[in-house]
Amino acid sequence: MIIDTHVHIGGMLDFSMTEEDVLYAMETYGIDHCIVSSINATEFDHELKLIPAKYQHSQLECLNDVVSFAKKYPSRISAAVWVKPYGEKADYDLYKAINDNRKYIKAIKLHPYHSNTPFDGRDTDQFIELAQHYGLPVVVHTGGSDAASCARVYNMAKRFPKTRFVMVHMGLGTDNREATELIAKQPNLYGDTTWVPIESTVRLIKTAGAEKIMFGSDMPIDGRDTYLHNRRGDRSLYQQYFNELKELITPQEYDCLMYKNAAEFFGLGFISER
Repeated sequence: MIIDTHVHIGGMLDFSMTEEDVLYAMETYGIDHCIVSSINATEFDHELKLIPAKYQHSQLECLNDVVSFAKKYPSRISAAVWVKPYGEKADYDLYKAINDNRKYIKAIKLHPYHSNTPFDGRDTDQFIELAQHYGLPVVVHTGGSDAASCARVYNMAKRFPKTRFVMVHMGLGTDNREATELIAKQPNLYGDTTWVPIESTVRLIKTAGAEKIMFGSDMPIDGRDTYLHNRRGDRSLYQQYFNELKELITPQEYDCLMYKNAAEFFGLGFISER
C-alpha cells in the first residue's frame, strides 16, 4: 500500500496538473490515497515577483477545488488547504469553509517560498492557530529561500508544540542533514520524501525513527508519469523508493514510511483499518 502525502492540482506558473493526471498516476503506479493541495494558491513566481492580482486565485477558490476533488473520490483523495499568508487572512470565511468540509480536509499547507513570507513570522501565526483550532497538521515547503528555511519551521514547531508540522522536502536542494537533526530533536516535527534522496531518508529513519517521515512526491509536477521519469526522461527518484529502498530498511520501516505513518498522522481511519 502507498499513500502519497504531497500531490497537487492546478495551473499556476509553468505547471499544469489536472485531476485526470493524478488519477492516472494513482492507477498506473499503484498509489492507494493522495493528500492533494492546489498550486493555484501561489502568490509569488519563481523569481519571487508578486503575481498580478488578475492571475491570483483566492484561498477559498483553491480550497473548493481540492474539496470538490476529494468529494468525488473520498476513498482515494483527501484535501490539504494551501493558504496565502502574504495577501490573505485566516478570516471567518476560511474558518467556515474548513468547518463545513472538515471531513475531507486533512492538513493546512503553506509555501513560504511562493508566499515570500518567513514561516516563523507573525503573518503566519494566524494560520497555525487555524490549524490548531481544527486539530490539523501543517505541511510546509522548505528550501530555496531564507523564508522557507528548515530552521524557521523548527522555530514554529517549538512555539506551537500542540500542532504537528511536516518539513516538506527536508530542505530542498540540500544534503538534508540540518532537517534530519531538527526533526530528531523536536517531537512535533516530521519530514517527507519529496525530492529527498533515499540515502537521506535512511539516515533520518536511523536517526529519528521510522515514525518521523512519510512518503511524498510533488506528483504530477513532472507530468502524469512523475513516478517513472522526470521531464527530461531520466528515471525518477521515486522508482528508488518503490524498489531499491526495500533492501535498505526493514519491512516494518518500509510500511511505516509508505503508508502507516500517513494513515495515522492524517487521520485516514478507513485506510488504517484495512
